[in-house]
Amino acid sequence: MVAIGAASAFFPAASPETSAKTSAKLEVVSGNLDARGIKSNSKPTSSGGLQVKANVQASPKINGSTVGLTSAVENFKNDDEVTSPPPRTFINQLPDWSMLLAAITTIFLAAEKQWMMLDWKPRRPDMLYDPFGLGRMVQDGLVFRQNFSIRSYEIGADRTASIETLMNHLQDSALNHVKNAGLLSDGFGTTPEMAKRNLIWVVAKMQVLVDKYPMWGDAVQLDTWVCTSGKNGMRRDWVVSDYKTGEILTRASSVWVMMNKHTRRLSKIPDEVREEIMPYFMTCHPPPVAEDSRKLPKLDDNTADYVCRGLSPRWSDLDVNQHVNNVKYIGWILESAPRSILESHELFSITLEYRRECGKDSVLDSLTAVSDNGAVDLLDSGNIECKHMLRLEDGSEVLRARTEWRPKYANNFENVDQKITLEVQCNYEI
Repeated sequence: MVAIGAASAFFPAASPETSAKTSAKLEVVSGNLDARGIKSNSKPTSSGGLQVKANVQASPKINGSTVGLTSAVENFKNDDEVTSPPPRTFINQLPDWSMLLAAITTIFLAAEKQWMMLDWKPRRPDMLYDPFGLGRMVQDGLVFRQNFSIRSYEIGADRTASIETLMNHLQDSALNHVKNAGLLSDGFGTTPEMAKRNLIWVVAKMQVLVDKYPMWGDAVQLDTWVCTSGKNGMRRDWVVSDYKTGEILTRASSVWVMMNKHTRRLSKIPDEVREEIMPYFMTCHPPPVAEDSRKLPKLDDNTADYVCRGLSPRWSDLDVNQHVNNVKYIGWILESAPRSILESHELFSITLEYRRECGKDSVLDSLTAVSDNGAVDLLDSGNIECKHMLRLEDGSEVLRARTEWRPKYANNFENVDQKITLEVQCNYEI
């Protein structure tokens, strides 16, 4: 039966009327054949039967046995009883489009599912329009804008972002600004012309004012830009605000100078480098943070109230220029700060003055001296001022620092004014 169905696809199938007529002819002819299979001369009967002519061969023999036509005719009749397939037409020869349609539908459903995972819903009003934090240029390409959110591992005991978190975001946006402008080479914010001359950027001075600490999950928008600072310096400013409300959270200003990464000495800005970066400089205007020019005192074992020894950088504390990242120094100076101050007060002002860079093999001591108004009763006192110094084991100064603290409020989640001023003065000896 399978063979008949397959053959019907290539040969036209006989209709039922045709099959019946064929059977009738064969029966009539078989009645007029003699034993040799030759037509007889018998006349038609009076009943009006028609004489049918047929060219029939002698009965074939298989293995000596004669095979009659009766069995063949009967087999033909039995096979003819099976319903014949419909005639081959143009429509019947078309492929099965349902399978192709099902495959296309499956592909579209899978693509839609993946798109919904990327374009996830529901959307909130404070949703970042820059969800990956890549940033973009605004204000005619002179200001770089980047968005980020405060993550769970970036907050402290008060559920607010730490000072190290804010400093890291400021530094990250500065590098992304250079990269987005197409000036990033193989160094830490190094332009192609700087790379040819083995020059790198180092922070010379930095001030940060945080009007309010962002909390876990807050969406923050950061704007940064650059302008000239003297003959051989570059000033970079930041303004950080709440993405949802537009409230300013942090303002910062810094001055950067160039240093030869091989000799570790300061260098003037070459004319080629100046021509490369000047198109991205804004017109100089007052920085968002007023400069703090107070002199930082020197500390020693006699003037320090607290000393923490044996501090050494980890491998993760180094940047691509093979020296300790400037943000790490903030954590080191707080290592020697009294725990009672950390628990009862919050940091709102810090000044850092770098004397020497720190490498991967350096071992440091952290010294802290508490001011008189804070040493009597830390719980009942108001603002507290501390002086700090980091030095190597041989006595060489790495930095001097000053921190100021204010009492913590009972409810850290209220909208209270929280301020922190950070100044970094970096003076490398040539």
